[in-house]
Amino acid sequence: MHFNKPKDLAQNCGMGIFAPQYQNEDNARALLEALLWPEGPICPHCGVLDDATKMNREEGTDTHGRKGLYQCRGCRKQFTVTVATIFEDSKIPLHKWLMAFHLMCSSKKGVSALQLQRELELGSYRSAWFMCHRIGWAMMQSPMAEALKLPGVVEVDETYVGGKEKGKRGIPGKDSKKTPVLALVKRGGGFAHSRLNAPPSITSGRS
Repeated sequence: MHFNKPKDLAQNCGMGIFAPQYQNEDNARALLEALLWPEGPICPHCGVLDDATKMNREEGTDTHGRKGLYQCRGCRKQFTVTVATIFEDSKIPLHKWLMAFHLMCSSKKGVSALQLQRELELGSYRSAWFMCHRIGWAMMQSPMAEALKLPGVVEVDETYVGGKEKGKRGIPGKDSKKTPVLALVKRGGGFAHSRLNAPPSITSGRS
């Protein structure tokens, strides 16, 4: 399947989990190439644009190329669209990675590693936990980091999730088992949220 941006991508996003890029490796690779290489394959080794040979495997020949493999005409090194990304050398199928991105970005309440393991039918919780952290890290890198910034007037507040603690009142301290959550809301629309590693020390007031 070939994706012609932005028409095909917009239509597929509306299909949710039934979109073709979440069904098999070929469609997932085609989507990733359309997103990362809109003007042709880019060699991750030397940076040459659209000057690579696709190493197609041909039946009845000795060609050992795998699907999606290219060879740069500049540096002569081989690569795929997953090289130098969080998907490189992963044993988890690419279409499941894309599905994980979809689930994490479309859920208003977030997705736990346990839920990801169940939805993607992963063999272990450790794999799901790894995917959650790698995707979270990727979303904090450029250009996603800039896209997630809220412009204009932004209001900030924090809360703690984890139920009541016996014998304790007020703001939880550093020894609390509750999870601190920081929320940012842009006036007029737009929001972001993040789970913090340690309880924040915030004093409200006007300057």
